[in-house]
Amino acid sequence: MRCVAYRVRLLVLSLVSIILMALPSGARDLPAQAPKAEQAGKEQPRAKPQAKLRRAKRGTATAVAPAQAGAAADPLDENEIRQKLNGATVGLAAGQLEGAPLRFATELARVLDDGQNMRVVPMVTRGIFDNMYDLLFLRGVDAAIVYGDTLDHFRNNTKIGAGLEQRISYIMPLFPSEVHIFVRPEITKLEDLAGKRVNFNTKGTAAAYSGPIIFDRLGIDVDPQFDPHPVAMAEMLKSDRYAAVVFVSSKPLDPFVKQKWPEGYKFLPVPLTPKIEEFYIPAQLEAADYPGLIPNGQKVQTIAVPSVLAVINFPREHERYKRMARLVDYLFERFPKLQTDPGYHPKWKELNLAGTVPGWTRFPAMQAKLNASSPPKAVSDSRAELRGHLERMLPGDPGSQQKLLRDLLDERRSTSKR
Repeated sequence: MRCVAYRVRLLVLSLVSIILMALPSGARDLPAQAPKAEQAGKEQPRAKPQAKLRRAKRGTATAVAPAQAGAAADPLDENEIRQKLNGATVGLAAGQLEGAPLRFATELARVLDDGQNMRVVPMVTRGIFDNMYDLLFLRGVDAAIVYGDTLDHFRNNTKIGAGLEQRISYIMPLFPSEVHIFVRPEITKLEDLAGKRVNFNTKGTAAAYSGPIIFDRLGIDVDPQFDPHPVAMAEMLKSDRYAAVVFVSSKPLDPFVKQKWPEGYKFLPVPLTPKIEEFYIPAQLEAADYPGLIPNGQKVQTIAVPSVLAVINFPREHERYKRMARLVDYLFERFPKLQTDPGYHPKWKELNLAGTVPGWTRFPAMQAKLNASSPPKAVSDSRAELRGHLERMLPGDPGSQQKLLRDLLDERRSTSKR
């Protein structure tokens, strides 16, 4: 009997299962749902924070997907960006961190910056002497700050000296560095230094580079030393081991201002001989520069080493020539800011875009710009160029300019007769 009942129960369960499977899925779920009236009367349980976060993430992913699809459909043209950035960027070899050339380059970059249209990148280099190598051979260098007597130094270098005057040119003169020849009491004139030890500071400095060239052009054969100037100057006070030290830098210099020197120590004048005039410009040291060494009302005539903004003479159709021609356009437009706006080096006020550099040829695009901006003039002779330098040295004082010009010319004539 129990066996029969068990079988009947299995049969009923089987029939119920078959009926439920035949119903739609929504109907199958009805028994499991609470009546609507009952649901309305009950407070719905709050969703857990984790569930909300999962839903938010799903929504964010859905919203981002179309944007990503749009970005993929319009990718950035990296080649176009690269071409535009490089086409508008000028690499400028400046100098060492502590030197004046880097400051000039940084200020020039600041005033010429025009976003994607013009950008100057100042470069920290080994020094103004090595900038010539960088300009000629280093990738990314379009211009360099070099000394005006660089041409004379490299003229005897068989590796790069041949035709150097035709390979490079200058855009404009930059800051001059005055030559300071400081001697012991027993030395009274430059000729007294013949055969004696003259210190030009350590290798790589401006004095170590330009100093020997200057003495060679003066025809005075000295015994050159390249020790640190502080060491040599301390020794000069104790003995005659060093007869002189030579500085090539913008005045005034701290060693001659902050230190008190015994009587007899002095600066020697440097004459503007015909050979010196080829690469150097007239300058003077005044009592206002060195009150402890130059008496009031007196001046020491010397020379200065001009620095220049140098470039390679690429053909006019070359992209690098066109790039530098664009820099010339910006320079003409914005150069007055360097002279009038606050925060720039005061020596910008002394510079002239049309200034000449002895022994150098001007960049063709710069010369064309100058010709277009001023009426044509006859080519100036060396005396006219000399007057221009004197006007910058003694602005607003024609009488002193004429007197200094006569003195320099007389000194040059007397030197050439020796």
